[in-house]
Amino acid sequence: MKLDTQLNPAAPGATPGADADAVRLQTRAAEAAEKFEAFFIKQMMSQMRSATRALADDDSPLKNKVNEDMMDMADGLVADAMAGQRAFGIADLMLKQILPPAGLSPAAVRSPSQHDESKQGSKP
Repeated sequence: MKLDTQLNPAAPGATPGADADAVRLQTRAAEAAEKFEAFFIKQMMSQMRSATRALADDDSPLKNKVNEDMMDMADGLVADAMAGQRAFGIADLMLKQILPPAGLSPAAVRSPSQHDESKQGSKP
């Protein structure tokens, strides 16, 4: 089964089960995009935290190994919560790029660069 048919159950040649497949594909894509956003946020927070630790005094609580581990764990939980709310919009942008808008035919889903090239080829 082609990807276009999976994402657009109204496409020619779509099977009755294609609607369920499309929903499952969209759900999996949304979960993956959300996990990527959480990973991105966690990495950003980790880099900020490491910069703070580098600038901290030697007797600072930020340089304590136990505190570092707990703060890293807390950063991971905060990143997951923020990604769940789509706070940065990274997941939404990824989904917008990889999933076509509902109800559009596969020909209408082409990228703008492909669309422009086809217009340029038709000019004399």
